[in-house]
Amino acid sequence: MTSFSMDNMAKGSKIASRVAAQLTTIEKNALLNAMADAIEAQADIIINENSKDIAAGEAKGLSAAMLDRLLLTPERVSDISNAIREITSLSDPVGDIANLSLRPNGMQVGKMRIPLGVIAMIYEARPNVTAEAAALCIKSGNAVILRGGSEAIHSNLALAQCLHDVLDSQDIDKNIVSVIPDTSREVIELLLKQRDSIDLVIPRGGEGLIRYVTENSQIPVIQHFKGVCHLFIDKYAALNKAIDILINGKTQRPSACNAIETLLVHQDIANEFLPLAAKALADAAQVKIHACDNSIKFFKNAEQASIEDYHAEYLAQEIAIKVVSSFDDAIKHINEYTSDHTEVIVSQDTSRAQKFIRQINSSVVMVNASSRFSDGGQLGLGSEIGISTSKLHAYGPMGLASLTTEKFVVLGDGQVRP
Repeated sequence: MTSFSMDNMAKGSKIASRVAAQLTTIEKNALLNAMADAIEAQADIIINENSKDIAAGEAKGLSAAMLDRLLLTPERVSDISNAIREITSLSDPVGDIANLSLRPNGMQVGKMRIPLGVIAMIYEARPNVTAEAAALCIKSGNAVILRGGSEAIHSNLALAQCLHDVLDSQDIDKNIVSVIPDTSREVIELLLKQRDSIDLVIPRGGEGLIRYVTENSQIPVIQHFKGVCHLFIDKYAALNKAIDILINGKTQRPSACNAIETLLVHQDIANEFLPLAAKALADAAQVKIHACDNSIKFFKNAEQASIEDYHAEYLAQEIAIKVVSSFDDAIKHINEYTSDHTEVIVSQDTSRAQKFIRQINSSVVMVNASSRFSDGGQLGLGSEIGISTSKLHAYGPMGLASLTTEKFVVLGDGQVRP
């Protein structure tokens, strides 16, 4: 393998980003469809390379869950191709002009969406992220540098080769998509110093990775440390809705960042709701309970909840439960322990639901709906490249528009400033 230079890759991506920004929607969609076809055509090669990652993972003692995330089958390769094709159906934000207004002097002023430039993605395990992140960046007119985890290096490079083959065949700068072949921690340090070439860093993975990137980057970082999502059962909740939303939010996929981690129950409904919740959580998945003084009596084998439990992102069949004395007490608890991801209220009282929406400023606030809908695809973005819990420049699930910025466009007819 030729020697790898992070500086050269970043500079190449910067040059390529100017090419990506000029591609039309038709050209981008054609490119993505060709990439999807190429991945399907090279499925056997990709799966063979993936088998090397699986063998290395087994030798390292990776968990069964991690190996499953890593595994590529013919069906999963087809899913990757289909995900890329779906991105072609999404509206292209680049070039859109919004709020065009007429000034008193006759000039028209508006804001046009433009690509960010070069986006660096640092992520763990799943090979599908390599192809899907590349596709989202291409559709939004950006170049992308991808640094996946060492566990998936053979898979990632095989997918990158498919994308590069298509770019070469269409005589487009292949540096629009770059996969870092070096899996050392040192290369991340070098990547995070490329502020002259890279415009945004998006880390996806555990809290440790995201904190490391945030603390060491000289480039703006999209932050999403963890998802401590709250479900508040108001005293005016419909119990059947409350139980369904609790079970779906906690047990359907507990390892997801949009799973419920803390349940808050208004004291006026606690005696009626908590026995139902205890049975439902036990029946659904034998969920481990960390309960407060006022709720522990309703659960078998529950543990006393601590302050640490209310900060916890369990990512497992485990939940913290607290009875709150009032609506305001629930708001206070959420604002103290929130990770700014997703908060849910179950209530039939519209005024209280609206008050909850106004007083909670997490990136997604829901009324009478499962937290599991806090996902780009479910919220109408089509696909997401990540979730931001920092308010600049994007907040919440990030779709194509979040991979762009805006420039002012001024249309005049010879006006000069007096």
